[in-house]
Amino acid sequence: MLLIHPPVAKPCEPPAGIARIAAALQQRGIECTVLDAGIEGLLHLLDHPRPASDRWSLRAIRNTPKNLSFLKQHRACHSIDRYKRAVSDLTRAVEVAAGGNAHLSLANYQSPDLSPVRSRDAIRAAENPDGNPFFPYLSKRLRALLHHRQPRMVGFSLNFLSQVLCTFAMIGFMRRECPGLPIILGGGLVTSWMSRPGWKNPFDGLVDTLVSGPGEGPLLELLGFSGADVDCTLPGYRPLPLEDYLAPGRIVPYSASTGCYWNNCSFCPERAEGNPYRPIPPGRVVRDLGELSRSLSPSLFHLLDNALSPSLMEALCGHPPGAPWYGFARVTRHLADEDFCRSLRRSGCVMLKLGLESGDQDVIDREQKGIDLETASLALRSLKRAGIGTYVYLLFGTPAETAAKARKTLDFTVRHSDVIDFLNLAIFNMPIHSPDTRFVDTNPFSEGDLSLYTGFSHPSGWDRGLVRQFLDKEFKRHPAVAAILRNDPPTFTSNHAPFFCMPRNTGRRVQ
Repeated sequence: MLLIHPPVAKPCEPPAGIARIAAALQQRGIECTVLDAGIEGLLHLLDHPRPASDRWSLRAIRNTPKNLSFLKQHRACHSIDRYKRAVSDLTRAVEVAAGGNAHLSLANYQSPDLSPVRSRDAIRAAENPDGNPFFPYLSKRLRALLHHRQPRMVGFSLNFLSQVLCTFAMIGFMRRECPGLPIILGGGLVTSWMSRPGWKNPFDGLVDTLVSGPGEGPLLELLGFSGADVDCTLPGYRPLPLEDYLAPGRIVPYSASTGCYWNNCSFCPERAEGNPYRPIPPGRVVRDLGELSRSLSPSLFHLLDNALSPSLMEALCGHPPGAPWYGFARVTRHLADEDFCRSLRRSGCVMLKLGLESGDQDVIDREQKGIDLETASLALRSLKRAGIGTYVYLLFGTPAETAAKARKTLDFTVRHSDVIDFLNLAIFNMPIHSPDTRFVDTNPFSEGDLSLYTGFSHPSGWDRGLVRQFLDKEFKRHPAVAAILRNDPPTFTSNHAPFFCMPRNTGRRVQ
């Protein structure tokens, strides 16, 4: 079995999905090869620069080895300005190496001619793999793996729109090289596609099997094993190029659950897609993290759950995993308790991502977030006093919001600017199968048949254009907000932000 993580996604940590699947297969004696074509493809491009003439490109290409080395060192977090220059220069070097009109960065790929939300464009990418900027790397690497490993089947883990066109280019190349080789396509994005109302597979004849949800069981069944009793196997990261990822220390991702334990937010894709919450028992989680800490010596654990449950956080307090960690958490009364937050910090928690979404209680209630703003205020201050960084997510333009309520979010953010380390500002996209579509007039968000969202007429006239104008001209320009936004690590955002919250790495905490 050959498992592939395709370009392009943030190249800062090994892919958890194929590492987990590979371990489950190997546990049953199935030989498995894993390929992170994302990190390998980017490094190949950077190692094969194209000619350039402008000063920025020449400097970026010349400094590529130094910048790659710099981003892997703790001192990268000593200065956000130096860090930003390194990321900017590497991005420029990748753009130059890609050539043509394609937009390629360290974390994204866009074609001027093909859209990742149109199945016909994905098929066109498969029909013309030579047009992909990674083709010189992919053709050589895949041909060698197919020849030497001779896999019985190939699985692709497709999780982000930025991976779609490269994934199908690789599939097209494999169809050309080995026409009879079974190809399996799964991952988070595929799961979302298959949850669309009226879904019909547009890739019949190109992809043999589409997998929705966790892939271990279906793959085991395809290989002739029972997938019904899949054990929670420790992810197998050793075969991946752990020294190549771009981060100021080794990041080890880990999923303690699938789905979301709250599963109530009106706009939540997990709820709309009907994905059940399946947690790994907390005792098993702390044992797994302890084993990963001993075997891999991580600088940071990335807990991938949609929301860390209070019971899991309590387990981590009692049994620290042996390395700093961060993840998403709901704003609950636990985080308003300063003693609990201090216990979290002693367990290694350096940052929590918090989906606050709004600073208006009515909006929060109508979105069924289950958050109390007074509790949120206490939580932010308790986390700050405990020494835990916060990456706060705000969402604008929901059906319940108005311009006046958005300004309440601005007021809340300004009042708490001294206890918010990072901000993520997003404009609401309505999932195509959201329950809220029953209460608004919808319209096409995109012409693509793979789009996961629908446009809608905002009941208060607070449409996307007005929201974007408010964010650009009012929200982001407030001095207190602007100061927080300047802290954000470009491209890598929340994946690198925890390193800036570690005093031993930065010399100081972000302010």
